[in-house]
Amino acid sequence: MKKLYLDDIRPIPNGYFGARSYAEFVKYIEKNGLPDFISFDHDLGLEKSGYDCAIWLVNYCMDNVLMLPDFEVHSQNPVGKENISSLLYNFKIKGYSR
Repeated sequence: MKKLYLDDIRPIPNGYFGARSYAEFVKYIEKNGLPDFISFDHDLGLEKSGYDCAIWLVNYCMDNVLMLPDFEVHSQNPVGKENISSLLYNFKIKGYSR
């Protein structure tokens, strides 16, 4: 099982590949394909956020007719966490999930 952990600060848990930024997130998926599971943080420093990554992921899945991987949002930012969760759950409800 391939698991991706998006976070700019926290240690990457054992068993996960890590992405510290939007650019690393996109690069990982474009190179390796979709992981089976993604854990999202919202705040990624001064650049694009985990929400931007989630938007990119939804568009990537739609453009490539792929199912959304399983996910969780581990962010401590309550508004950011809700935004990512809402976007991905709404996309999942429409039938684009594993």
